[in-house]
Amino acid sequence: MAKGAHPPSEDAKVRVLIVDDHPVVRQGLRILIQEEPDLVVCAEAETVAEALQAAGEHRPDVAVVDLSLKDASGLDLIKDLKVRHPEIASLVLSVSDENLYAERALRAGAKGYVMKEVATDGVIRAIRCVHAGGVFLSDDMKSRLLGRFVDGAPAEETSAIDRLSDRELEVFELIGRGQGTREIAAHLHLSPKTIETYRAHIKEKLNLANAAQLVQRAVRHVQETSGG
Repeated sequence: MAKGAHPPSEDAKVRVLIVDDHPVVRQGLRILIQEEPDLVVCAEAETVAEALQAAGEHRPDVAVVDLSLKDASGLDLIKDLKVRHPEIASLVLSVSDENLYAERALRAGAKGYVMKEVATDGVIRAIRCVHAGGVFLSDDMKSRLLGRFVDGAPAEETSAIDRLSDRELEVFELIGRGQGTREIAAHLHLSPKTIETYRAHIKEKLNLANAAQLVQRAVRHVQETSGG
């Protein structure tokens, strides 16, 4: 801010909604954002239901969304926000590998994707960028997406996983984190029969012969994408 300039009024600040199911993460983001003279946190939420209610009540300019929420996927929230509140710019802030999720997030309606491991100033720059109408991605992700556009095909190492739908990928990751059918059903508020159907679709798309191969592939996927 220029010397002698007055800070923007509350009404002029960019209003940010934080959506994350970890209280410590929300607190850290709030502190980070509130330190900026042109930004203000207008609301927080830990579920999709809370986020949609907050979006209607507080009218944020930007929603910073984690992909893993208590009641549904952050991708589902982004899709809902795009339909119900198209004026809100959604920005994903997640530990999930951007190589796998950034393109999905953009297709869902997000305007940017930031890994939680980035420096704090990257988060602030991302918020300002999407609020200004831009798209925020890492340089590596921009190059990857441009390569896809030029080549006309997805990278070979992720093409199989890319065939999974958003919900199938969510089930696949939960399998890789050691959850059984009933646990996944409870987590996603779906029936065990529905989860079994998703498991069958995943096995078919990934050309896996049985449940054991599915679990092995899912565990390897989680290890690879989490850096484990």
